[in-house]
This record gives sequence, structure tokens and C-alpha cells, in this order.
Amino acid sequence: MHIKRVNLYPEKFPTTEHYPFSLKIFQETEGLSFDSPVTFFVGENGTGKSTLLEAITHKCGIYIWGCIERKRMKVNLYEQRLYEAIEVEWNDGPVHGSFFASQVFRNFAQILDEWAASDPGSLEYFGGKSLVTQSHGQSLMSFFKARYKIKGIYFMDEPETALSARSQLDLLALLREMGQAGHAQFIVATHSPILLACPGAKIYSFDHVPVKQIVYEETEPFRIYRGFMEDRNKYLGAI
Repeated sequence: MHIKRVNLYPEKFPTTEHYPFSLKIFQETEGLSFDSPVTFFVGENGTGKSTLLEAITHKCGIYIWGCIERKRMKVNLYEQRLYEAIEVEWNDGPVHGSFFASQVFRNFAQILDEWAASDPGSLEYFGGKSLVTQSHGQSLMSFFKARYKIKGIYFMDEPETALSARSQLDLLALLREMGQAGHAQFIVATHSPILLACPGAKIYSFDHVPVKQIVYEETEPFRIYRGFMEDRNKYLGAI
């Protein structure tokens, strides 16, 4: 493992009145250990899993490709500051890596296409084809397969968003293969019961305060999908 532990220090919070510092889960979680090549963050939207994922990424010095800035009625000056109150413990010192979120991937693909206009060889690092000319799912898998061959720490925020069930299985196989190879470590926020089934993965639930390690069968995505498949009429009748 590259990262062995992440510690949170509530005493360093600049406020407890504003998000994300107002979340009890951050106020009461001392830290998380990482002893598996693949670690999942699971929980309802708004529980803080993506926020912590981004904070760890920032603390590791990894750039997060941004979305187009839009005007907001009220700006939260504390929203991106959780990284200031955490510490990352490395096994053998920092390594390079990347952060992936499907909502910003298109921006990255377009920028890469602009680079390729003057340096066509740059596409060889991403499967040899323009990511823009492929379907969204195909471009994602091309990116994953090329990028994750390189030693590093990789953060993924809900990668299943633009992937079919078959492509999620392909990504699951890739996570397992790259993790077992020993050069890559993955920390993934997800709602996908397919990805969560990765053998040997560690799962942290953000539906508990403090954050709690759980097994696959205890995850809400697994329980809901299983229940729906076993008796869909029960769920449809409740809608």
C-alpha cells in the first residue's frame, strides 16, 4: 500500500457551523486505515464520502480537474478546506496519482485532444485514440486501462455513473488486476454493487458515525438490489 492511514483532526476545524465541518461524521471519526489495494467509500449522497475523497486527494498533492465555474447564490468559503484538517501517512513516501470523476472527465478529454493536435504521440498514453471520438463508456475504459498501469495512488468518485453493467464488470476486473500487481492503490467512492464486490476490498460506510468498516453484504446498494431482484413487486408497489 502507498497510503497506510488518514487521520482527521477536529481541533483544526476552522468552524463547526458550516459544511463539511458541521458533519458529525468528520467530528467523530479519528481516522481510516488502508491495508488493501482497493478501498471503497459507500453511503448516501451528502454523507461526506466524496468530500473526504477530494480532501485526501488534495492532501496528496494530486490535481483535480475542475468543472466549468458557475455562479452560486451563496458561496461556502469552507467547502474545499477539509484537507487542512487531515494528515496522510505514507508507507514509503508520496507517489504520483490521479483523481477521476465522470462529471469532469469530458473537460480532460477535450484538453487532451488539444494537446494531441500538436503532439499526436500523447494519445499513446491513453490507448492511441482520441477519447473525444469514442463513446463515453469506451473513453473511460481506455483511460482507466492506460493510466492504471502506472505506479500510483488513484482516487475515483462514482466511476460507475457513465458505465454499463458490462463495463462495470470490466472496471472491477481492472481494479482487481492492478491491485494484485502491487503497484496501484485505489480509493473509490461508489454506489455500485458490482464494484463493491471486488474480492479483498475494504469497505467503509459513511452511513455510520463514526465511519465504520462493513462487509459487502451489509452495504445498502447490495441489500437494495438483492431485495429488488428477489421481489420487485414489493418495491414497485411502494412507489
